[in-house]
Amino acid sequence: MKKLILSTALATLMALPAFAPAQAQEPKHGGNMVVTYKDDVATLDPAIGYDWQNWSMIKSVFDGLMDYEPGTTNLRPGLAESYEISEDGLTYTFKLRPGVKFHNGRALVADDVVYSINRVINPATQSPGQGFFAMIDGYDAAAEGKAETVSGVSAPDASTVVFKLSRPDATFLHVMALNFSFVVPKEAVEEAGADFGKKPVGTGAFKLTEWTLGQRLVFEKNADYWISGVPYLDSFTVEVGQEPVVALLRAQNGEVDIPGDGIPPAKFVEVMKDEAQKSLVVEGGQLHTGYITMNVTKAPFDKVEVRRAVNMAINKDRIVQVINGRAVPATQPLPPSMPGYTKGYEGYKFDQEGAKKLLAEAGYADGFDTELFVMNTDPNPRIAQAIQQDLKAIGINASIKSLAQANVIEAGGAGNAPMIWSGGMAWIADFPDPANFYGPILGCSGAGEGGWNWAKYCNADLDKLAAEADSIVDPAKADERLAKWSEIYMKVMEDAPWAPVFNEQRYTMKSARMGGDSALYVDPVSIPVNYDYVFIKE
Repeated sequence: MKKLILSTALATLMALPAFAPAQAQEPKHGGNMVVTYKDDVATLDPAIGYDWQNWSMIKSVFDGLMDYEPGTTNLRPGLAESYEISEDGLTYTFKLRPGVKFHNGRALVADDVVYSINRVINPATQSPGQGFFAMIDGYDAAAEGKAETVSGVSAPDASTVVFKLSRPDATFLHVMALNFSFVVPKEAVEEAGADFGKKPVGTGAFKLTEWTLGQRLVFEKNADYWISGVPYLDSFTVEVGQEPVVALLRAQNGEVDIPGDGIPPAKFVEVMKDEAQKSLVVEGGQLHTGYITMNVTKAPFDKVEVRRAVNMAINKDRIVQVINGRAVPATQPLPPSMPGYTKGYEGYKFDQEGAKKLLAEAGYADGFDTELFVMNTDPNPRIAQAIQQDLKAIGINASIKSLAQANVIEAGGAGNAPMIWSGGMAWIADFPDPANFYGPILGCSGAGEGGWNWAKYCNADLDKLAAEADSIVDPAKADERLAKWSEIYMKVMEDAPWAPVFNEQRYTMKSARMGGDSALYVDPVSIPVNYDYVFIKE
């Protein structure tokens, strides 16, 4: 076996005892940060949680074998002190860091990693992240409930974890940095049962010490955290049930440090015209696509002509105006900044007459009635209304079901929603690779009960192509791999299970007392903020 490293930077990080990023200002310790959201948090179970609201909270409570440099998409070791990859790319051996403890005081051991991976793959868990692990040997039998454990994950001793893959996979180290790979203690999961998501126990920088449903969550510093000097905050409080406009006013008054739902679109222009407020805004790009899903397993969306008609009916430029130009129209599932994006592809152009013709060819010349599910936080209901108007113009009568985020996610996973506007839950890459926009939201593995593939789209031929693309692990063949991914997404657009609408920029507001590099507030893998590394200046 030879040790492979991703870059000189990663090699350096593996040798460093300190993981804190260099900051323009010397970080200060102490204080409580206040973050607000309109909706309550659904869960903090890393096997279950899969929305932007709980994603970074889970990252602060748990850790995985791999991690990212704060504010970047650069991989670095996490709970793994080091790792080795076999010459054929099929065996990964991780050595755990000594001295890591769970919040309950027990030392982390390799069996905890094995248990955590098996738990996510076990169909009884109904994890939306199950499909991420399909490259591990023995996955199919475990995922189908035919085997109790995954044969490709083992712990030869207390500090070593070995993964055997059924095929080389260029994304595996990214998968080991995903929330779904985060390590949990078996005894805490069994004690809490179905309530583990409300009583989480991890190895992370913060412990959950209070959760008053509908009011607040309080996270306190883990004094035994394995990264020296981190976190900087003593605690942070997440207040829920806060309307975004009210949260903005409270932020302007210094009562709130981070309005978690962002700047309300109706207030965006006002904020950006006021220099005092604008100075508190951090802007960053993101690997994001907002889209409309159509359930391909149920009429009328089982006909590709209908799905293409919906694509042609949407006036994307007008919808971008609804959010004050904070996005660009999308032509395909991948955002422009993602490797594998097909440059020059124009997608389905806005063409109402062409859309009507396609509906007639599909047998729906008189249109039809349907439902459009949408998250109830502004601007999503207004975007849904714009979509509703566009569909009405071609004869589709879509009634809007405006619900809390968790309810929309539940309906999508269960296959009960004919159409969903993904806003507020729109896809932001889990890791910066084109594969991540496929498996969980367009691949067959994500189309099962509770999965994130709300279109329930499953094209076995494309799944095969995706596996072939991800088996290309040689960096010298990176262009070949990206070309395959471009081909896959062009074929997805032919089948049209989605109507991609726009690619959004991120704008985060923080209070004047908050310190830390701007990148931490638009961290590409921790939204809306990297809680572990920000600090209070005062």
